Amino acid sequence: MADKKAQLRLHKRIATGLFLAMAFVYFSMVYLLKYAPMAWMGYVKAFSEAAMVGALADWFAVTALFRHPMGLKIPHTNLIENKKNDIGDNLGSFVTDNFLTPTSIRPYINKLEVATFLSNWLKQPKSQQLIEREIGFLIQTILMDLDDQKVIGFFTQKAQEGMDQIQWQRLISQGLQFAIDQNEHHRLITLVLPKIQVYVEEHRTEIYEQIIAKKPLLGLIGGKTVTNQLIKGLLAFLADIEHDEQHKVRQEISLQLHQLAQDIASSPTWKNKINETIHQFITEDILHQYLSDFWNNSKQTLLQQLEEADSPLRAYVRQAIQSVATSLENDQELQQRLNQWTQVTLYRLALRNTQEVGTLIRTTVDQWDGRELSDKLELEVGKDLQFIRINGTLVGGLVGLLIYCITQLL
Repeated sequence: MADKKAQLRLHKRIATGLFLAMAFVYFSMVYLLKYAPMAWMGYVKAFSEAAMVGALADWFAVTALFRHPMGLKIPHTNLIENKKNDIGDNLGSFVTDNFLTPTSIRPYINKLEVATFLSNWLKQPKSQQLIEREIGFLIQTILMDLDDQKVIGFFTQKAQEGMDQIQWQRLISQGLQFAIDQNEHHRLITLVLPKIQVYVEEHRTEIYEQIIAKKPLLGLIGGKTVTNQLIKGLLAFLADIEHDEQHKVRQEISLQLHQLAQDIASSPTWKNKINETIHQFITEDILHQYLSDFWNNSKQTLLQQLEEADSPLRAYVRQAIQSVATSLENDQELQQRLNQWTQVTLYRLALRNTQEVGTLIRTTVDQWDGRELSDKLELEVGKDLQFIRINGTLVGGLVGLLIYCITQLL
């Protein structure tokens, strides 16, 4: 800033000094032409006279851009401060119409190679460590900021709603029907029957006593023999059922199970029974306690693993980052899709917001102080504008000299 101010002052002094030099030459020639005239003095006088006019004209033009010349509020001076809003409007329109057009934007966007940039950046160990730290910090921040009671309450509510939406009656019926179709009930019968036979064999005495207790007269006419024959027949009957999958008892059990599955699916009584049973065992308090324990344990585990550099979670994050970096480096199709998506998105975004850019420029310029804007612009371009004064002095002098020469020739 200080250097720019110094350069501006220097070039102003040069331009002003050149004007003063021309003024000195002019008055000198006027004096000499009066008291010691010579032919060449007319040419010098014409040059210096026109140079002064050119210098003053260009000084006025340059000064009128930034302030009132000599403090005189001449119309159409101090243009930047007075026309600040117009400048903002014109600048916004200029940028929008000339730089933010499809023809201007597309070549630059088509050159974007986001995939290459990301791939090169992700390959660096420092970049991967940075992403790992930021992901860990983000997860940790989210977990710490969450209200545990609200989270548990939300999960409990959703779990309760989910349970209410489950068609338990249909689910149990279909499960039973599936088991029947897969002959699981036959396997169960085959598994249970030997156990029943063993039980009957081992409890002959208890069976005999139960029969005699109910039929005392049977004990007087050979109750043990009858009981043994009865048990023998029962064991044979059970053995037939065990080894014959087409036994009528098995078929009857299958029919009864089929009927039970249909009754469960359609019976309002079964529906009420099932719902009552489920809500007795799975209450809202039980769900809340279970989900509370699950959430607290999961949260503490996640926070602990985020703190440990060698934890499975941190290792998984590192592996995922490396996998993304490798895929981005080697997968040409992925690179092409990423570049295309980025280019199309940026192109559409740029075209959609061209007017907003112009509005932003206008609004920003409108908010600037006019005097401050004028001073800043003079500081940036004022040095170059002083060359206009210098050129105006020299060119004006040459034009004046040319006119004088033509006049002399005529």
